[in-house]
Amino acid sequence: VGARFYTYMTSMAFVMEEAASHKIKVFVLDRPNPIGGVSIEGPTLDQDLASFVGYFPAMPTRPGMTLGEIARLFNAEKKIGADLTVVAMRGWRRVAWFDETGLTWIGPSPNMRNLYAATLYTGLASFESTNLSVGRGTDTPFEHVGAPWIDGMRLSEALNARAIPGVRFYPVQFTPTSSKFANEVCQGVFIVITDRNAVRPVRVGVEIASALHRLFPGKFDIDLASRLFGSVAGLTRIKNGDDPATIAAAWNAGEARWRLLRAKYLLY
Repeated sequence: VGARFYTYMTSMAFVMEEAASHKIKVFVLDRPNPIGGVSIEGPTLDQDLASFVGYFPAMPTRPGMTLGEIARLFNAEKKIGADLTVVAMRGWRRVAWFDETGLTWIGPSPNMRNLYAATLYTGLASFESTNLSVGRGTDTPFEHVGAPWIDGMRLSEALNARAIPGVRFYPVQFTPTSSKFANEVCQGVFIVITDRNAVRPVRVGVEIASALHRLFPGKFDIDLASRLFGSVAGLTRIKNGDDPATIAAAWNAGEARWRLLRAKYLLY
């Protein structure tokens, strides 16, 4: 789904490592990145935060590559040495969102039900390891956030006042049937995408985290986000009250380095 912490990416890397050690060929049948292959966004992964939800340090949250391209990059940059063949797609364009491919949406996991969820996933899931529901256990996972300790009206007013490009917020109340806060009433915000080409979902996640930290002191366990968000320095800046737009601007250098690194592995 175009996110650094989506674990199928790491599973693919582990397959390549094991296959290399046993001299078994690896074939990756490439598929579209549903949120396109152009936009790159987010903090690069801290070296010491590498894990199953972050295989490659220096990768931004939204790497802007297909799985086949990422396989090529991992194989070379991590020196895996797999006998790798990537079977490229026919007709895919980097600028294409999934609904422009003519293909039928097939959820890559039970909670990834549509393109709206995929578009917001890189931002909302960056903070789902905290005491915040990202909608698992509801009909619209990754389209809204909430918790029993949130005042949805206050949060939506604060976020809309920020005039964040490409999105609007309205207050909601929901009760997850499973996962975090199962059977507890949560308040929060539903996120409406008004311009998907303008929205920067990782920044949206930071805006929400910043607002929660500011509006509800002592309630939001933001430190729990380190592995998924990937940048301890970024979390510190949120806790210090830095402007989210300034925090996002600080990602520019890492995003530019990634754009150069990935260039030689692109297939489309």
